Amino acid sequence: MSKKTQKLNKRLLALAAIAFGFWLLLGLNALTTTPASDSHARMGQPVLTSFAKTRAEASKIQFTLADEAYTLERTEIGWVMVEAGGYPIRTERLSALATGLETLTYDERRTSDPYKHDRIGLGDPTQGGNGALIEVFGADGALEAAIIAGRKGDAIYVREPGSDQTYRSQGDLPPFYTQRSWLDFDIIDIGAAAIRSVRLTSANGASVYLRRPAGSDARSFAPAPPYENDTLISRLGASTTALAITRLSALDVKPASELQTPRIARHISETFDGLEVDLNAYREPDGLWVTLRAVEAGEGARRAQAINQKAEGWAFRISEYDFQDFTPAISSLVERAEN
Repeated sequence: MSKKTQKLNKRLLALAAIAFGFWLLLGLNALTTTPASDSHARMGQPVLTSFAKTRAEASKIQFTLADEAYTLERTEIGWVMVEAGGYPIRTERLSALATGLETLTYDERRTSDPYKHDRIGLGDPTQGGNGALIEVFGADGALEAAIIAGRKGDAIYVREPGSDQTYRSQGDLPPFYTQRSWLDFDIIDIGAAAIRSVRLTSANGASVYLRRPAGSDARSFAPAPPYENDTLISRLGASTTALAITRLSALDVKPASELQTPRIARHISETFDGLEVDLNAYREPDGLWVTLRAVEAGEGARRAQAINQKAEGWAFRISEYDFQDFTPAISSLVERAEN
């Protein structure tokens, strides 16, 4: 190899080393600093300006998603869900939403390419995208504030309706992708140990009464007067239906006046201290529904009053699994005594 070639190779190696060092420096800098392109004039500013006033005067909040839309509305009895026939919503979730919208601030700027909006949960919901359009209306019905919000991991991203520019935000919002999460289904809180008895009546009028002694376990329910001579077929089946009210979990709600079918079963639970919950079951074209009414002896009767405030006048959709617990065939529980 000639001396000239050796010098050229040394020069190339030196240039390569310099280029590598420069590349390494840039890489380390990128790991420790925020790219200048992500900074912007709105950084740290409220996403919704003057929202404290908007919050105080709000009359309606509307959510538009790709597959559903729902509306929270202020009424004389408080905030309700319009699509659920005016059923009350969870006040703590509404408070979390209002506080979240008021304190939400802009963080780093993200994509302005509408084809990438769905990657961070900001696709236009009116076009089938995965974002949530949140609109707040004032006392006069005028639109006062609006954003499109979305989640990716633990982060919340936002953009203004009609704008392609997206931003990461600082703050938090309660779940908003399903209307069920807003409905106040915390109706009954009764522990299994509190249930004393259950009376089950089927559509054809057949009835059974199951009861257990105080302090006994869940498998101790047995036929009681006037059915004390019946033979229990399944202790598990008896305890499952006797304690069904303690597991009640509503999936949806509608006014009881909208029920179209006759009652197919009646299930009355009684606690050791005198609270009764009367549940009626309906097999409707749109699902399995129950109605509830509580009765309690004594001047206080506060537990029954609290249940009825949330349940009276409403029908609640439940799962097939729960429905079967409230409506078992009586012949599957007991064998009738011969007359």
